[in-house]
Amino acid sequence: MIPFSVLDLSLITRGHGPADAFRNTLDLARLAESLGCARYWLAEHHGMPGIASAATGILIGQVAAATRHIRVGAGGIMLPNHSPLVIAEQFGTLESLFPGRIDLGLGRAPGSDQRTAHALRRDPHAPERFAHDVEELLHYFEPASEQDTHLVRAIPGAGLQVPVWLLGSSLFSAVLAAQLGLPYAFASHFAPARMEEAITLYRHRFTPSARCPKPHVMLGVNMIAADSVEEAGHLATSLQQYFIALRRGRPIAFPPPVADTTGLWSAGEQAMLDHALACTLAGSADTITRRLAAFISRHQPDELLLALPVYDHALRRRSLELAMTLRDGLAAGMA
Repeated sequence: MIPFSVLDLSLITRGHGPADAFRNTLDLARLAESLGCARYWLAEHHGMPGIASAATGILIGQVAAATRHIRVGAGGIMLPNHSPLVIAEQFGTLESLFPGRIDLGLGRAPGSDQRTAHALRRDPHAPERFAHDVEELLHYFEPASEQDTHLVRAIPGAGLQVPVWLLGSSLFSAVLAAQLGLPYAFASHFAPARMEEAITLYRHRFTPSARCPKPHVMLGVNMIAADSVEEAGHLATSLQQYFIALRRGRPIAFPPPVADTTGLWSAGEQAMLDHALACTLAGSADTITRRLAAFISRHQPDELLLALPVYDHALRRRSLELAMTLRDGLAAGMA
């Protein structure tokens, strides 16, 4: 059966603060490791009241230190916000501290609004240089000769085997990942519109490399598994409220679920939710198993990346436990 991994935004829930979010992240990472998840990824966002993972590299280090063997990484670092050399040094440091456990996923979105992007000193033309910056970053991980004194070197970083992924929700990153021979993760958990086209293009154009000898596709899904369909539907209203606020340009702390969503958003906004969150698996283990089996059969991902947008941390843990149980059931059924 394909590996399941976790994408954690280190959610700041309403009524709580970043310190609570970090405690929950460390706890969930330990659970993910104990359940057999392949990776635990954190995402770079800035100025978001509901997301605490802004200092992504620091948090990755804390998660890696709190676990023993699960791979930990970025899903992803928004490279246009940074110098490629600095990111190579940061992830070279992490790889040196936690050998064989660090992943570096790269995206080109700002991970913030325009005012926050300006405060980050983000160059407005940086996304246009994304392909060049990715290649520069890859170069910093290449072994460096002592004779190459004229070259800029990442120390630590040079010669370290840090897996680099490209992340995206459009065709651009799919084509670039294929050209560079890198694994590819698609953000289908919030932007599924071009998923099929992107992964088809990636697989068709893929050029094998030493880093990745064959195409490797990871697809994101929102996993809201509960003990009943009704409970899962109730829990899913948190994600719906959060997404509506984000699309209205007024991001909020991650809200508790509500019993009735009538009047909270328009019919047009409901249509947007249905489209943008189409890759959301909310239900009981039985209902999710059928949808998940169909999703895997249709898209043939090499790996799934599970976001767990559940307000209550105990129920978020329960959602992951159920997800891994149904994964094992699927594997047994396929065998």
